[in-house]
Amino acid sequence: MSSFHFTSRHGGILALLICTLIWGCAFVAQRMGMDSLGPCSFNAIRSFIGAIALLPCIVFLDVLNKRKPSLWGEAKTREARRTLLVGGILCGIALGAASLSQQVGIIYTTVGKAGFLTALYIILVPFLGVFVGHKVTPVIWTAAVFALLGMALLCNLSLDSGLNKGDFWLLACSFLFAVQILLLAHYVHLTDCVRLSCIQFVAAGLFSLVILPFTHEEVTCQAIRACAGPLLFCGVLSSGVAYTLQSVGEKYVHPVVATLLMSLESVFSALAGWIILHQLLSGRELLGCGIIFAAVVLAQLKK
Repeated sequence: MSSFHFTSRHGGILALLICTLIWGCAFVAQRMGMDSLGPCSFNAIRSFIGAIALLPCIVFLDVLNKRKPSLWGEAKTREARRTLLVGGILCGIALGAASLSQQVGIIYTTVGKAGFLTALYIILVPFLGVFVGHKVTPVIWTAAVFALLGMALLCNLSLDSGLNKGDFWLLACSFLFAVQILLLAHYVHLTDCVRLSCIQFVAAGLFSLVILPFTHEEVTCQAIRACAGPLLFCGVLSSGVAYTLQSVGEKYVHPVVATLLMSLESVFSALAGWIILHQLLSGRELLGCGIIFAAVVLAQLKK
């Protein structure tokens, strides 16, 4: 009888699963946040909260690794620091644009449909990955298609459901998240994951701040206080914790397999809507959850 050995890949899978669970619950928090703040201001604040939340983590990891806490960590050379900065900024711009598109889209559609349209990156990541040299096996392509089918069932999507302006924002969000996943998959192998995440959030926050004047959103201290719960959840957990876990997970898991694991976000968002918002799940939606889970398992099987 063979014994089970916990490997770096298993750790990566676990990190991605925890990350996905947090993101699934974040859909509810984001929807609640729209009652007080606009999309740009919400994303700017949550991104900066995420960056601040990672600072103690960076110091702790430096002390744990018996290094003097510093801004750059192990990035000693000019080239290493440039890689860290460029990687963080590029990932941050993609993340900021994707999060803003998602936040706008959520205003005009349901939580379930938002989860489905966002999760179209399941197909976009392997498609775009082909152009940057990623090899995708037939089994993973099959799993991706089944995951998408499961999401269509989960979100009660029908051919005559139509698309509104919120859906188009979510389609753009899906493409931008696919770009962010591929950028992250490239840079996590070249630099420090936690510092990369921290710079990513600063860049995403600055991106939203640049866009903010053009949106004419009204930002008041009263609105921020009213939105404190969703902001802290999305800032500390959804941004600070979950996106850092994504960075760690993608370091050890193929980016396409990572996207399939993250597709469980739609399952968790539906369950969170059921538990918190009392949105009941039908038999069709439960079948969709089962198909997505089966697709994730399929992607983990060896040839």
